[in-house]
Amino acid sequence: MAGTGATEAVDLDGNPHVEGDWEYRPLRIDGDVPRLTAAVRLAIQAEYAGWELSRVRLYPGGVRKVWLRRRRTGQMLPELSY
Repeated sequence: MAGTGATEAVDLDGNPHVEGDWEYRPLRIDGDVPRLTAAVRLAIQAEYAGWELSRVRLYPGGVRKVWLRRRRTGQMLPELSY
């Protein structure tokens, strides 16, 4: 995903982390991505893929680690996209 400013972390099988009724998807957003751009990307995921913001950590250099979550359902839901 070179040049997108974000990478996603998943388990070894490429699946989101599941805990109880929730599935979690950690993301890393590079420090060179403006705050507004990061907010718009996350808003799109919330609107169209059912993700909500669980946690954000800001690291030196402006790198953000974001955890998104959504309720598990029996329906197929869209994955994250960039």
